[in-house]
Amino acid sequence: MKKTYRVSGMHCGSCAINIETEIKKAKDIDSANVDFTKKELSVEGDFTDQRIEELLSKIGDYEILKENEKEGIVISKKLKIMSFIFILVFLISFLPLFSSLNESLLSYLKLIWWAILLGLVIGGLIDYFVPEEFIFKYLGKKKKSSLLYAVLAGFLMSACSHGILAISMQLYKKGASIPAVITFLLASPWANLPVTILLFTFFGIKALFFILAAMFIALLTGFIFRILEKANLIEQSKEVAFNENYTWTKIKNFKLKESVIGTARGSLNLANMVLWWILIGFLFAALIRAYVPAHVFMQYFGPTFSGLLLTLLFATIIEVCSEGSAPIAFEIFNKVGALGNPFVFLMAGVATDYTEIGLIWSNIGKRTAILLPIITVPQIVLFGYLFNLFL
Repeated sequence: MKKTYRVSGMHCGSCAINIETEIKKAKDIDSANVDFTKKELSVEGDFTDQRIEELLSKIGDYEILKENEKEGIVISKKLKIMSFIFILVFLISFLPLFSSLNESLLSYLKLIWWAILLGLVIGGLIDYFVPEEFIFKYLGKKKKSSLLYAVLAGFLMSACSHGILAISMQLYKKGASIPAVITFLLASPWANLPVTILLFTFFGIKALFFILAAMFIALLTGFIFRILEKANLIEQSKEVAFNENYTWTKIKNFKLKESVIGTARGSLNLANMVLWWILIGFLFAALIRAYVPAHVFMQYFGPTFSGLLLTLLFATIIEVCSEGSAPIAFEIFNKVGALGNPFVFLMAGVATDYTEIGLIWSNIGKRTAILLPIITVPQIVLFGYLFNLFL
């Protein structure tokens, strides 16, 4: 038997990956596939609806939606837990013993609260009004232009680096070329709106160098993978016909109430994906500012080539989403005073992410997965070195 379910509570790419992986482990399930863009779970095997409900409840706060039932607006468990921890730390910081931490937290709050809110609202607007088919349409063709479209699509998706993993794999399943998927994967965490706004809030006009360099690395890597694919040195892209019959229905048939609710829902879904990571990065950055002396950063993570390599190692070990990395990168900038080190910290997390490499390995192929860090890391270190040298 084969059946497709709409699932509530699937707020991020990690959720989708986790559901698909765990459902596949069940003995009575032959295959399982999650379409994160549609929040759908397709299952084959000998099972009942009750059995799938039981499996989903064991995995997390996931439920099967009935026909025409809309998913309620809920806050994810991770966001609840991280918000509780953040509020608790914030309240404790008012004790005289933690005055340095309190000063650091307050300065960050004043700096970024509006940027986070603006990014979430704009992300919600994109999520509600921009048709998914519009984005999918331009990523499946084996042309140079598809790589440019991939960068733009990453900007429009407005998701975090972990959320973008499942989306990129879904794009691949729908027929997006491997070079376009790689370009999308590399560009999107640093081109999406919440992070873009955060970067400009932290670094001012210098954030433009971050965005342009990230896009350049994404495009160059995409072109390199395009050459490798032609030379048959990596796996071959799928050939899939795209349905181009889509309309901008929600703009043409604009209704204020539905638009407000839809935008709010999209903003909350985005918050469920990224806000808890932002809070993690926020706390890390505040602790660094309050308790780590500047001379420690200058000694180990200074604007030298060895400092860049140590920063690369630091970013590889710490598994923090792009939104969480931004505040930490800013604090590295404050301590070191050089732009290259925070750039390496931001980009290296994407290029060396073991979850990302593992997903590419299992969904696209091992050659593509192995070559991703080999091609991207030297570019990241080179840009970081040039930034330290000239900016």
